[in-house]
Amino acid sequence: MQFPATRLRRNRKTQWARDLVAETNLSPQDFIYPLFIHEGSAVKTPVTSMPGVFRLSVDLAVDEAQRARDLGIPVIALFPSTPVHLKNEQGTEALNSNNLICQAIAAIKSKVTDIGVMADVALDPYTSHGHDGVLRDNEVDNDKTTEILRKQALMLAQCGCDIIAPSDMMDGRIAAIRDTLEKAGFHYAQIAAYSAKYASNYYGPYRDAVGSIQLGQSIDKRSYQMDFRNSDEAISEIALDIKEGADMVIIKPGMPYLDIISKARAQFNTPLLAYQVSGEFAMLKLAANEGLINYENTLLETMVAFKRAGSSGIVTYAACDAAKLIKK
Repeated sequence: MQFPATRLRRNRKTQWARDLVAETNLSPQDFIYPLFIHEGSAVKTPVTSMPGVFRLSVDLAVDEAQRARDLGIPVIALFPSTPVHLKNEQGTEALNSNNLICQAIAAIKSKVTDIGVMADVALDPYTSHGHDGVLRDNEVDNDKTTEILRKQALMLAQCGCDIIAPSDMMDGRIAAIRDTLEKAGFHYAQIAAYSAKYASNYYGPYRDAVGSIQLGQSIDKRSYQMDFRNSDEAISEIALDIKEGADMVIIKPGMPYLDIISKARAQFNTPLLAYQVSGEFAMLKLAANEGLINYENTLLETMVAFKRAGSSGIVTYAACDAAKLIKK
């Protein structure tokens, strides 16, 4: 190709030409929308560290699920803001079949029948220490935690959850959960494995939202979440989870880990989900509030970047915002 016979700007000259040759396209069907569930009725509490995000009581979560469905979003993801008095070192509230998540699943599935529901399998919203599993000698006990996660996953499936999402990063938990679901007859319950979940500094606002730790505090999860210096290890984690029965794979965080998404897409045909985590979302919002960026334009650019890197779908707190922008 030589100039002037080749002028690449020809295909950029008009909007219709740019649309015609676009390599990456975005739709509301690409999004998974997280909701934080709070106790009570008609409760809508702002998450101060995540502008525009709220903790919702079950009744309002049903309304929000309806809004998401009407925008074309196919899946919502539920996270509990567990009351402090229900937390303990063992995270036993995770196995309560009437806990906030089980209540929300039942309510949403009864009234918004055509939206998928995803729920995390992990203990951090339920433990008093904030770790994803039970502790032994101040270390998360992998095998004991996995046995609890088996029960939690089965309970969620029995409540009507469509997608079981283990986010704990215990070794062998996907095989254990798949075996449990199969034996119980939940042959078509989907597993979206947090296969490459890094020990990241971007999770602070989420931990504030679910109350696993207070904003500004830290908790060391490096013994089970991935080292952010590694990429080959992520491929090994993904390969193991797919072999053990994962239907989808989640890579978390999102934007700082586009290289992991791209590398995984080159090696696996299994659907890959990028998670734009709370810190990423909050930075967009706060920068926009300061007039440093245009929120809408930057949001769409970010979503396209996830798709361009190879994501099949995107978990984002901005799902409704992005869906409305696309519909414009």
